[in-house]
Amino acid sequence: MVFVGIEYSVDSSFFYIARLLFGYAFPAFECFRSVEKKKVDVEEIKFWCQYWIIIALVTVCERIGDTFLSWLPMYGEVKLAFFIYLWYPKTKGTGFIYETMLRPFVTRHETDIERKLQEMKTRSWDFAIYYWHNCTELGQAKFFEALQYFVSQPGKKSNGHEPSAPPLPVPSPNDLPSMNKHKSKKTSSSSFDSSVNQKRTWLPRTKPTRR
Repeated sequence: MVFVGIEYSVDSSFFYIARLLFGYAFPAFECFRSVEKKKVDVEEIKFWCQYWIIIALVTVCERIGDTFLSWLPMYGEVKLAFFIYLWYPKTKGTGFIYETMLRPFVTRHETDIERKLQEMKTRSWDFAIYYWHNCTELGQAKFFEALQYFVSQPGKKSNGHEPSAPPLPVPSPNDLPSMNKHKSKKTSSSSFDSSVNQKRTWLPRTKPTRR
């Protein structure tokens, strides 16, 4: 099933590119050559105008047709053959399709088609204006919200809302070993001096002897 899906996608991509080349690129180049001739052939220009009218109609209907008809076998091949049939010099199916099918239908319903197109144009314009107003209002609202948010940030810091660092703990006297050692040395030296003084006071005083 996986290989079938890959093969189908490759085939569809190939025929899509082929339709772009033989249905749009090559006819556009030929139309350009016809327009740029020194002696313009009216019939040739008319042929290419009819071709692009048919292609425009096919492009519009193609979006709907691909949804319901793309599962048919050789659907891409038929579409490619139809594009080539329209401009190929030996067939030139553009004139046949335009004169026998398209022109009678459009001529018969030209008024209705023009009215429908005008209604669609008006509705699309109103929708575009409505959508533009909504987008601008939403954009302005989001812009002012973002601006208010950025403006309020410095105020929060100055008012003290920002959490401060915890205070450093005060060390107790027992946690200072150097001071304790100094105190112990000082007390030991003072006790030693006091004991020496006591010994000096208990010694008897002797009178010096005269020779």
